[in-house]
Amino acid sequence: MCAIAGFTGQQREELLRQLSSQLSHRGPDGEGFYTNKKVSLLNRRLAIIDRQGGDQPIFNEDKSLVVVYNGEIYNYRELTGQLKKLGHKFTTKSDTEVMVHGYEEWGIDLFNKLNGMFALALYNLKTETLLLARDHFGIKPLYYSFFSDDQKQQIIFASEIKPILNSRLVKKETNDRVIYRYLRYRLHDDGEGTFFKGIYRLLPGQLMTIKNSRVEKKIYSQLPKELEKSENIQMTDKKTALFKEKLIEAIKLRLISEVPVGTCLSGGLDSSTVAAVINKLLMQKTQEASSVGAKQNTFSAVFPGMINDEEKYVDKVLSQKSKVKSHKVYPKPEKFFEEIGDFIKTQEEPTISTGPYAQYKVMQEAKKIVTVLLDGQGVDEMMAGYLPYYLVYFKQLAINKNFLRLFWEIFCSLDILWTMGWKKLSNRIGLKTEVPVLSLLNNDFQKRFVSEQFIVESDNLKKRLVQDIFQNSLPALLRYEDKNSMRFSMEGRVPFLDVNFLKLIFSLEDKVIIKDGWNKYILRKSLSGFLPETIINRRNKVGFTTPEQEWFLRMKNRIYSYFLSESFAERAYFNQSAVLKAFREFIEGKNDDTMIFWRLLNVELWLREFFDEKVERKEVKEKGMFKPNQGKTIKIKVEDKEYWRYPVKTDLFQKGDKIEEKITKHVKEFTGKLASHDTTLHQKGWMIIISEKVVAISQGRSFFIWDIKPGFWAQTLSRFVTRTPYGIGLGSPWTMQLAISEVGLVRILLASVASVICKPLGVKGIFYQIAGREAASIDGPTEYSLYPSNVSAKLGPKEPQKVAMVIDREIKKTLTNHNLRRFQGVVIVDANDIGRNVLGNTTELKNQQIEEIMRDNPMGQASQQTPIIICFSGK
Repeated sequence: MCAIAGFTGQQREELLRQLSSQLSHRGPDGEGFYTNKKVSLLNRRLAIIDRQGGDQPIFNEDKSLVVVYNGEIYNYRELTGQLKKLGHKFTTKSDTEVMVHGYEEWGIDLFNKLNGMFALALYNLKTETLLLARDHFGIKPLYYSFFSDDQKQQIIFASEIKPILNSRLVKKETNDRVIYRYLRYRLHDDGEGTFFKGIYRLLPGQLMTIKNSRVEKKIYSQLPKELEKSENIQMTDKKTALFKEKLIEAIKLRLISEVPVGTCLSGGLDSSTVAAVINKLLMQKTQEASSVGAKQNTFSAVFPGMINDEEKYVDKVLSQKSKVKSHKVYPKPEKFFEEIGDFIKTQEEPTISTGPYAQYKVMQEAKKIVTVLLDGQGVDEMMAGYLPYYLVYFKQLAINKNFLRLFWEIFCSLDILWTMGWKKLSNRIGLKTEVPVLSLLNNDFQKRFVSEQFIVESDNLKKRLVQDIFQNSLPALLRYEDKNSMRFSMEGRVPFLDVNFLKLIFSLEDKVIIKDGWNKYILRKSLSGFLPETIINRRNKVGFTTPEQEWFLRMKNRIYSYFLSESFAERAYFNQSAVLKAFREFIEGKNDDTMIFWRLLNVELWLREFFDEKVERKEVKEKGMFKPNQGKTIKIKVEDKEYWRYPVKTDLFQKGDKIEEKITKHVKEFTGKLASHDTTLHQKGWMIIISEKVVAISQGRSFFIWDIKPGFWAQTLSRFVTRTPYGIGLGSPWTMQLAISEVGLVRILLASVASVICKPLGVKGIFYQIAGREAASIDGPTEYSLYPSNVSAKLGPKEPQKVAMVIDREIKKTLTNHNLRRFQGVVIVDANDIGRNVLGNTTELKNQQIEEIMRDNPMGQASQQTPIIICFSGK
């Protein structure tokens, strides 16, 4: 397994080295280059076969052909033997060398002889032609883009997108059509276009030739057409035995390795089959199984207590296999959001769900023990593993007027049909609300792509399977597999995607795929004695997924904050208010379509990762007790008098807290350590300044956004309020609704009318003069705030002057005589980086003086968690 990259045109050594460096995780065992005045090629190697002699680039005998290659060819020994008989001389034992000799002998017909996975770049020095090609299934990736060099069109290509983006030869732009199809239809990786405009993927079974800036593309693979022209041979015991033989052979081929091999085990039929066959090969002590070791290492993602936990099925498989050592990982939603940046960067393009993260965690764990990992990818698309395939088959039977078979299959599939129908029924009777995807998208965005369609084969089972294998479904899953494995310098192998094995399945009648209500029929039949009956007879399809619904409910606050963010609101793709409404309904249990919410979230986070200007977020270090917040100062001068303002870090405040006791506790801790810091401060007068936010929170006047139900007037009036980076104010429907509830609709309408009239006259602030302090102190969520403030709207504190007096009395009860004589009182203030407003004050200072003391907001308003200021005054 390796990575390849390169470009045509003038030599650019620095760029070549840069491409190599950015692909090093895919090939940590070595690098190789070929360059001349026409083309530059590179390879990064993860050594699996012929570890000592397989370095690239590799040439043919007369060095007229040179290749860099990524993948494994499992029938390379057979092809090597054929080529040697034809007079070719091999200098390595590597499968890579088959490419140059095979191409020299057979031309592009070579590729239809290959059984394996590959992406390659082959340069013919005689004809000065570059050829790029990808395997039948597209298991290994290859991306490319065009750029201009000396007024000629040139090409740059690589195994990943990031090196092409970072080359600066290609303008970085979003591909809005691909984004639309992803959001609307759940489609991606189904064509040449990627999520990056101008960057393309070579399709499965496609090759491209580049000569003198001329580019030609063609599909070389004959496999899809061969599969569609199936013979429909009757299933017999002999054919079932042949199926089993071909399956075992495909797995044996993918065990060939000079490094340790392990297995993904989800507990489903597909991965359990791979594990069971390998266990049998170990028992038989076959040569191919030697790469596994004395025991097979299996790797599983499990979610104890969750609805889709596979652990009991994994354990069932393990209990009957003596040659297995199990390794389990336990993905958590909190860790997912910690690692989400790396996961998105790894995948490079959005994913269909959070499921690939489970695979990411499995690969991360497996890397500690093995270098090659087999899994059961592809069976669902080959043998109708998803429920909608039943409907395709039923329709096919109806068109062919095979009604007796149709009625029998429907009868045998009633439990499947009930599962499929329940969701639609629950929508109709109001148990759940279907989320209309288009309602969540920006109207202008929709209009641009109104002609887009997604048409699938609906009445021919095998044609639909071919469509999904090579276009609609499997290419995306293979991308996940490749990116996740290579992120941790591992090779993923997919034994079911064997050309000969697939040809056999499609040569047989449709009953081998669906029969008596069972999909994967011939696979289940052939596994009798290999696997427990509970695995063979499993109906529910899970695989490497996450318990997405439970995770989203657990992390609802964080997800909501993303949807509430300014960046999400400003995107050209989303209808923010509709998304927020739909997600609130999800929280309330009215809908359960987490996949649409993930797609929306994934696009937002993908844009932040690859397109938004990176804001350097300096890590907020734990502040010392007598240190200022970052960017602030302790000392300030007001009216020729100096003040020392010490921000005090506190616990989080919650509804029901006795704020006077909590404030007193933190003040006592501070004053207890004051003498060791500065003995002179003991001689100065001091006061306590408290953020009104924590007072409001403790009074239960802070509300989660999803608990507020904005009415018509709140929705309408909030649109005319200008937001600032420092606070939403009444610029959201939720805060406006709080204002209407707090001071009344009539007062808010009067304030709005007066504001509209006075604004052209240059009179500012009239709205809050009429609406009152209660409305002015309402604030909404901001991204930079700590939870729960980032997903909450709050009223101002109730009776803040009275609260200040209560805290004042409580503080005085605990002070020593020395501190009591110098204590000046308590202040409650609404402060941010653009304004201050004193709400309660028991000191002798005027409110304006205190507002000046707080003019640079020493509390900070991000993640500092310092809502108390101990302020000392000089003489």
